[in-house]
Amino acid sequence: MSHFYKFSVLLFIFFLPQIILADVTLNSLFSDHMVIQRDTKVPIWGWADANEKVEVSTSWGESEFVITGADGKWRVDIKTPKAGGPHIITVSGKNTIEITDVLSGDVWICTGQSNMDFSMSKFVRDAKDPKHQPLVEYIRKEVATVNDDWIRHIEVPQAASLFKKKLNFEDTWRSANPEQIGKITATGYFFAKELRSQVKVPIGLLECSWGGTKIQPWLSEETYMADPNMKAYFEASRKESKEIIEIMDSEGYVDTAYEAELAKWNTGGKKERKPKPTIDPREDRQLPASDYNAMLSAIIPFAIKGGIWYQGESNAVFMPNEYEDYLTAMINSWRAEWGQGDFPFYWVQLAACNRGNDEADKGWAIVNDELRRTLKVPNTGMAVLYDIGEPKDIHPHNKMDAGKRLALWALKNDYNINVPAVSGPLYKSMKIKAKKIEIEFSEVGSGLMVGHKTLLEDAISVNEPLKWFEVKGSDGIWKNAEAKISSKNTITVWSKEVSEPAQVRYAWSGNPEGANLYNKEGLPAAVFLTE
Repeated sequence: MSHFYKFSVLLFIFFLPQIILADVTLNSLFSDHMVIQRDTKVPIWGWADANEKVEVSTSWGESEFVITGADGKWRVDIKTPKAGGPHIITVSGKNTIEITDVLSGDVWICTGQSNMDFSMSKFVRDAKDPKHQPLVEYIRKEVATVNDDWIRHIEVPQAASLFKKKLNFEDTWRSANPEQIGKITATGYFFAKELRSQVKVPIGLLECSWGGTKIQPWLSEETYMADPNMKAYFEASRKESKEIIEIMDSEGYVDTAYEAELAKWNTGGKKERKPKPTIDPREDRQLPASDYNAMLSAIIPFAIKGGIWYQGESNAVFMPNEYEDYLTAMINSWRAEWGQGDFPFYWVQLAACNRGNDEADKGWAIVNDELRRTLKVPNTGMAVLYDIGEPKDIHPHNKMDAGKRLALWALKNDYNINVPAVSGPLYKSMKIKAKKIEIEFSEVGSGLMVGHKTLLEDAISVNEPLKWFEVKGSDGIWKNAEAKISSKNTITVWSKEVSEPAQVRYAWSGNPEGANLYNKEGLPAAVFLTE
């Protein structure tokens, strides 16, 4: 090979990125079959050469152009039409990109851990307990027969990035049909299905979730820096990560802890779960800001209607008492970073599930109560799920009711639909009256009732005593309590063993099986601990 030929090849390789970048490119959100937020101005962005003119035009008659900056980034804000479609968006620079089959509708971001992450295909497997098998059969039928092209979904691939914010991802939009439904988040799908049953608007589901993740990796570094307590936690975590990275990057590094565990596993007959190598902090999904950097950074500020959140299981044994602080900071920071004002944000109290020990059991209840307390953040709502859980499965199949209950908030607040009740009873206040405590609730609908729910059937009124109430006295010990509905929106709680009651708690367990306070609209009362 001649020196000239070698030089030419090297020159071509050197300039190849620049040649590729000469073409206008888009964030993957802007692709065929997308849903774009209706009746507003939406940002559309991508990359091109520096100082290149990029024009965006639409089939509904809007167009804008921009000259890229020195870094090649570009963004235009385009007015969008009323609900409907399909439309076409054309992006022109040195090349032309045509985005076809675009629907104008409402985009909801779906975030959290596995109960948001798990797609429809995960729930067609047999239930762990035969009594929940009818739920599986329902989902199997849904998967086989679904046909709604106005429900569409795209998912940011799961990735962690400790230091660098990613700006794009790879995936394509899919529709709710038998060929593609398997990849769509089940919680998100049934939320969208309930909306579509009452609102004739396309629904886009933008999923950004990862099973097993705590809340801490979903907050940005800037959010941590803005709070002294969170800043201290963040900086201690980063210091430890950098020390581990330095060791792992050193010459001749051997993962001694892993090697020792693996040897022990091999000699022990390989009966337990096989040990895993030490995680490189740069790829650790649990570290502060790691999932935000790799996933959320790639989609902000895509225009959305609002968000739904299903997370907290992993925090039942990790800083559960701080959960309200983290969720509040997360919601406020996401809203600030999106720049869309206080967009609606709805979440769930966790479904019932047997936990491995008392710490995990009580931690589950603590997180549920912290979720309830976060409702003080404006324009938020919460669906209660303990009555539709599966004690033997942390991933309960009844995402149908989960989606419906989340949708109640959106239907009333965001679509102006008359909803009799958006939630089950929420703890409001307490009064100590001699040896008893009176609890007042909001969101009682047409009144309180003792109820029972079976699978997908509506909850019905039953003639039973209220269960799962506890009272704490001056000695600090919790005692099982009796409770009785005393008015449309109050109950009275007492225990013969507590002469000076101070606090009440309800459904305080990972699996409060038999908890039975509802409103007459059939929605269960939220887990609570009186303040």
